[in-house]
Amino acid sequence: MSNFLEIKNSLPQSTELVAVSKYQPNAHVLKLYEAGQRIFGENKVQDLLAKKEQLPADIQWHFIGHLQTNKVKQIAPFIHLIQSVDSFKLLQEINRQGEKCGRCISCLLQFHVAEEETKFGFEYQEAANMLQSVEFAQLKNVQIEGIMGMATNTERKDRIEKDFSQLQTYFQRLKNDYFIKKTHFNRLSMGMSGDYELALRYGANMVRLGSLIFSDL
Repeated sequence: MSNFLEIKNSLPQSTELVAVSKYQPNAHVLKLYEAGQRIFGENKVQDLLAKKEQLPADIQWHFIGHLQTNKVKQIAPFIHLIQSVDSFKLLQEINRQGEKCGRCISCLLQFHVAEEETKFGFEYQEAANMLQSVEFAQLKNVQIEGIMGMATNTERKDRIEKDFSQLQTYFQRLKNDYFIKKTHFNRLSMGMSGDYELALRYGANMVRLGSLIFSDL
């Protein structure tokens, strides 16, 4: 528990901590909940649904993994934030399911900046084209609140800094070009257990930490 409290207290007040609870038993999630943590992130729909049924109702669940379009309907009624929107097709499906549920679903656009081809996400021009389109303007049941990304999985600090710098640039460009009057577009989600301190230097105001904060429970 000391790891969680130490890191939580060290974060800037404006930074949101997402406790990545994938692979963690409910007992561990409850310990952080009892210490005041309310935002938890899962990357598999099946695990998320199981935890939601068994854990306190006021937890704000974030979906942080690759989301298949056919699974959206299962989380649409309750999800607090979908951080991993990596295609227009997925965004359209989230909008469709949001409309069915009578709610507007908060989303982040995921960008691909890492060296690994296995990671998902938009290229910048692809996202810009989408945001300019008539089709995007018609989506009334999604709200884009910022962007998310992952740095390359490497020991090379210069490469990680390059990735975070690029994500910071994308966030600012999108804010200036498409969301200048939208106060809800304010989240830059980047940084995980191994690199979150670097992410904070490049403007992250949401970090996703798992092993680092659960390791001493």
